[in-house]
Amino acid sequence: MAVIQILLSIAIITLILLQQRSAGMSGLMGGGDSGSAYQTRRGMEKTALYATIVLTIIFVALSLYQLVHS
Repeated sequence: MAVIQILLSIAIITLILLQQRSAGMSGLMGGGDSGSAYQTRRGMEKTALYATIVLTIIFVALSLYQLVHS
């Protein structure tokens, strides 16, 4: 169970770091306006956001399960 939590945490950290880049992932493909205050998430950014949310929910659920059943 602990190995799964470690792998999930590494995946979550990686996804968060990808989202926190100053230029954003859309800047890698030549798009994106760094001067705008709000940016709509599209493509890979949206997928990374949803993957982060899902993996975090799974991580918390596994942690609570381990807490209750240990």
